[in-house]
Amino acid sequence: MKLFTCDVCSHVVYFENSQCLRCGARLAFDPKQAAMVAVAAEGALWVHVADQNRRWRLCSNATYGACNWLIDSADDAAFCRACRHNRTIPDLSCEKRIEAWRRIEVAKRRLYYTILRLHLPAPAPGEGDHEPLVFNFLADQPAMPQVMTGHQNGLITISLSEADDAEREKSRVRLGELYRTLLGHFRHEVGHYYWDRLVRDAGSDERHRFRALFGDERRDYARSLADYYNFGAPDDWQERFVSPYATVHPWEDWAETWAHYFHIVDTLEMAGAFGIRVQPDVPDAQFMGSRIDFDPHGVRDFQKIIDAWLPLTYAVNSLNRAMGQNDLYPFVINISLKSKLAYIHQLVMDNAARTRSADATGVAESGV
Repeated sequence: MKLFTCDVCSHVVYFENSQCLRCGARLAFDPKQAAMVAVAAEGALWVHVADQNRRWRLCSNATYGACNWLIDSADDAAFCRACRHNRTIPDLSCEKRIEAWRRIEVAKRRLYYTILRLHLPAPAPGEGDHEPLVFNFLADQPAMPQVMTGHQNGLITISLSEADDAEREKSRVRLGELYRTLLGHFRHEVGHYYWDRLVRDAGSDERHRFRALFGDERRDYARSLADYYNFGAPDDWQERFVSPYATVHPWEDWAETWAHYFHIVDTLEMAGAFGIRVQPDVPDAQFMGSRIDFDPHGVRDFQKIIDAWLPLTYAVNSLNRAMGQNDLYPFVINISLKSKLAYIHQLVMDNAARTRSADATGVAESGV
């Protein structure tokens, strides 16, 4: 994530802001530029305060305080690039559910920010794709089965209960998880979607490369899941996986690793925006130091990313412990996990290169 400033007063503003806390300017996010901009109302449109030639409309979900993204004035869609993926949202007659939905939308927009920055395919319903990316945000109903967060054929379901901090922590403890957040859920579940897009749909050669690292996804999933809940993860899981749940099945190993890849690139971008440099005064400083002065979304060499990431995790975990908190990043990047992360990074970078090449070809053919 970037660090943003107000166009009017240069005060630092954040991705979730809809108003500058210093000058009161109306703020919104322009996904085309991946930037927060200050806007002023001009009839039914909103105009950039620093460039009167740029005009947008607000996403319809802004009415409920659930979105701060802009839509280009030439686009007649009612919803922004992130919200047009929603299929089902909670009952808006219930204020408690609206508040939970707002929290879910914040996490979803952070997910979509990374999707945009990495140039990943994210077709919305109605765009003619065989498997669009779609979201259901559902609340438990009396006499109905409990809503389960998950993914199936492009449809990601998020239970509204995950927006309740207390309930989510109960689930984390009950399931013995190291980490459980709304954003983590989104990143994990969208990982299943991108396995379909980047591995399944890429052909047999890519599936063979996947299996060499993650295992054979043709293994019975239901039986693997039952075995995990009956017997737990193997004792040596930390030597080969990022989490106990990653041991369930190759699909879950991929999704857990994918989520951590998103954690890494987004956090490194934020650390770079703050100019963070890790240079501890210890004898092994050469192995524990890093300078984050690059964009992790565009670096081909994954070793550069991991060399910056590990020292940063040592630092933030130590800071958390100094405050009496648990580790911010309670995971170990073992040799196997590093190889899996590097594989995902290569797939993402290759896809981004193809996307940029196709975009450049399209522009050339149109004569723009």
